[in-house]
Amino acid sequence: MIRNQWYAVLDSRELGTTPLGCVRMGERMIFWRDASGSPLCHVDRCAHRGASFTLGKVLCEGEHRLMCPFHGLEYDSTGVCTKIPANGASAPVPPGFKLRNYPAREAHGFIWIFWAEEGSSPVGEPRWFDDLPDSMIGSSVADPWANHYSRAIENQLDMAHLPFVHHNTIGRGNRTVVDGPGVMLRDGSMFVYVYNRLDDGSPRRSSEEVPVPRTDMPFKLEFIFPNVWENYISEKLRIIAAFVPVDEGNTIMYLRFCQSFMKLPLLKSFVEWMGNKANILVAHQDRRVVETQIPRGDGMGAGELLFPGDRALMEYRKMRVEAMKGLKGA
Repeated sequence: MIRNQWYAVLDSRELGTTPLGCVRMGERMIFWRDASGSPLCHVDRCAHRGASFTLGKVLCEGEHRLMCPFHGLEYDSTGVCTKIPANGASAPVPPGFKLRNYPAREAHGFIWIFWAEEGSSPVGEPRWFDDLPDSMIGSSVADPWANHYSRAIENQLDMAHLPFVHHNTIGRGNRTVVDGPGVMLRDGSMFVYVYNRLDDGSPRRSSEEVPVPRTDMPFKLEFIFPNVWENYISEKLRIIAAFVPVDEGNTIMYLRFCQSFMKLPLLKSFVEWMGNKANILVAHQDRRVVETQIPRGDGMGAGELLFPGDRALMEYRKMRVEAMKGLKGA
């Protein structure tokens, strides 16, 4: 997991008016909303005796405060303790009573955090897909995977597995030869163009020999570093995934079926529900294989031998290396 990046970590609908505790990036975190409804994120450990805020509550009189369920300590939106009941309401609070914060934002139906090093400030804002309007964003389904989040990302950039893992769904047709794939990098995004075909005995084309971008069909994949992905099927149909790191060996994949061809509210909800059912079916075909991969928590696929059709995976790993170099040089 790479620090100093904006990560999508929750679906917006999961964070209501009560504190939400969960493990992200291998850390116990607590999420809540301030008086304006904006999300907040702290390391979930009361400064007093380390209790979790998951059983606590948000006090909503005036400026919202987060209250520890163990001894009633109250913290403001900056993580500073404003009250220790045992000392009396008028007693000053010692300066060390504060929580570590991670900058949080709500955008495009997700809660994002800037997973910063101590003392680092957020860089920019969470990035999103230029061709996906918020009006198309549907509801998410959350799917747990027992492997490193980079494994789940690489699976979505892997063209060669389609006719084998998905032989009866999205990989029908036995297109085993991977021409290309076409790969284009731009400002922290990777665009992947698929050219899989039947094996007719002719040599495969390299990534340099296939047109980028592909002009004969709209289909493409787009990955925005570090953890969001779009499958652009058509102007009116996309699939979105956020690969959320829980810890070194576990990931939650948030999947969304996004469409604009059905606008009638009831039918729209039904179509998106059915679409997410299909998303999970396909994802579980992947998951049963990905969870067998070793090493589980490497993030770079050490010890693997790749072939030319793995070009997108290679580029993703280069992205990770560059991000880690930037971190070491900061």
